[in-house]
Amino acid sequence: MNPLTQSKNTTILPVLIALALGCFAFSPTALEVTPAGNAGYPNQNTAPQGLVKQSFPVGNDPFFLVFDGANIWVTNAGEDTVTKLRASDGVVLGTFPVGDSPEGIAYDGANIWVTNYSDDTVTKLRASDGVVLGVYPVGSGPMGVLFDGTSIWVANYLDNTLVKLDPSDGSPLGTVTVGVQPYALSFDGTKVWVTNWTDGTVTAVRADNLAVVGTVPVDPAPAGIAFGRQSIWVASYGSGSLSKISARNVVLQGSTRILGAAWGVCFDGSSIWVVSNGRNTVYKISF
Repeated sequence: MNPLTQSKNTTILPVLIALALGCFAFSPTALEVTPAGNAGYPNQNTAPQGLVKQSFPVGNDPFFLVFDGANIWVTNAGEDTVTKLRASDGVVLGTFPVGDSPEGIAYDGANIWVTNYSDDTVTKLRASDGVVLGVYPVGSGPMGVLFDGTSIWVANYLDNTLVKLDPSDGSPLGTVTVGVQPYALSFDGTKVWVTNWTDGTVTAVRADNLAVVGTVPVDPAPAGIAFGRQSIWVASYGSGSLSKISARNVVLQGSTRILGAAWGVCFDGSSIWVVSNGRNTVYKISF
């Protein structure tokens, strides 16, 4: 079980409405994707941008997901499995056993990597058929996992470390201490970035030699993190805010309030998307 969240049996039926946000210097505009019929929010029957609303069943207590180029993989923390769905139509192609309390998930171009929070391991599965290729020990309470194009990185939530693995055999290539309770990971091309939940910081680590480049204070309880537009974007659960960090200079450039408890964040090539966990909402920030 993810120590930071509880499962929510919620059906998401998104619609888009305009949202006025406080702005950074870059003056974003935002769209809100929220469940239909939420109090105080209009239920638009025709969503803009050709939005199609669908839902597909997976396993018990699903948490994180990844795309392998054709399929979506979801970790099911409540039943120690991952589910593979065909992205084109949501058909379940298989459900595969992994370790105890699977949380983070990543794709390395051929294989799926899953962190098993309660047994301190990562599982490597062949993406083509879900066969387990290996189970490798890491640190205590592994949470986030990332493939940087060369190596696998795992954030160990309970021992405040980041471990680098050889994807060919899962052997450790190095470990570095970061902040308190590291959670999620992102990569900017040269540096691995990790959110540190308890001390409200983000740490940047050089991917080649594991040297800590810097640690940046952000708003309380930073969770999701993403790289885009030469910046690192951090969603802070504790303050419901989105922070922007210069990826080059490793300095905070500003933050803005996101209604609700900000959680996951990603960049789609042009816009930033932020999950508002407390409002069952996703915000799209355009530039």
